[in-house]
Amino acid sequence: MSNEAESTGNAGAGMSIGKVGTAVKDGVTSSLKGINEIEAEIVSLVRSTVSDALKATGSVADEAVGIIKDVVKGAIQATEEVGTGLVLSTKSVAKGIVMGVSDVGGDIITVASQTVKGAVKGAAEIGADVAMVARRTVDGVIEATKEIGGNVEDVAKVAVGGAIDAAGSIGNTAVKTVKDMLVGVVEGVKDIAGAALPKPRPASIPSDKPTT
Repeated sequence: MSNEAESTGNAGAGMSIGKVGTAVKDGVTSSLKGINEIEAEIVSLVRSTVSDALKATGSVADEAVGIIKDVVKGAIQATEEVGTGLVLSTKSVAKGIVMGVSDVGGDIITVASQTVKGAVKGAAEIGADVAMVARRTVDGVIEATKEIGGNVEDVAKVAVGGAIDAAGSIGNTAVKTVKDMLVGVVEGVKDIAGAALPKPRPASIPSDKPTT
C-alpha cells in the first residue's frame, strides 16, 4: 500500500513539475516576444526621429554628428530615469540611428563610429557595463548595415575602432574588456578581427646559421 502511495505521489510530483516548467516556458516566451516588440518600437522611434531631424536641418553632413550625440544622450538619460535598460536598449538605438541617417543619404561609416563612441562614453559616465554596451551597440550598427545593404566590413571596422578609442579615454581596463568582448562579435564578419584589432607579434624564429 505504501509503495503504491509513494508511486502515486511521485507521479503527481512529476506532473506538477511539468506544469511549472510549461508555465515558466510560456511566461518567458511571452516576455521575449514583448522584448522584441519593445526593441522594434525603439528602432522605429529613433529611425524616424533622426531622419526627420536631419531633413529639417537640410545639412546631413554638418548636423549628423550633433544629432547622433543628442540621441545617444537622450537614450542614456531615459535609462537613468527608469533605472535599467541601457544594455537592452543600446542595440536598438544604434540600429535606429544608422537606419535614420541612411534614409536621408548620410554617411553611415561616420555614424557607426560616432554612435559607438557616444554609447561607450555614456555608459562609463553612469557606471554601466561598458563592454556589454559596446558589444550591443556594435551589434546594432552591423545589423542595421546589413539590412540597408551597406558595406558591413567597413562599418564593423570603424565601429570596433570607435569602441576601442572611446574605451581608451576611460582606462586600460576598459580597453581590455572592450577588446575581449568585441573579438567574439566580429567573428562572423570576414577578416574584421584581424583588421580592427591589434595582432600579436609573431615569435622570433631562431636562425639556423651558425654564429661566426
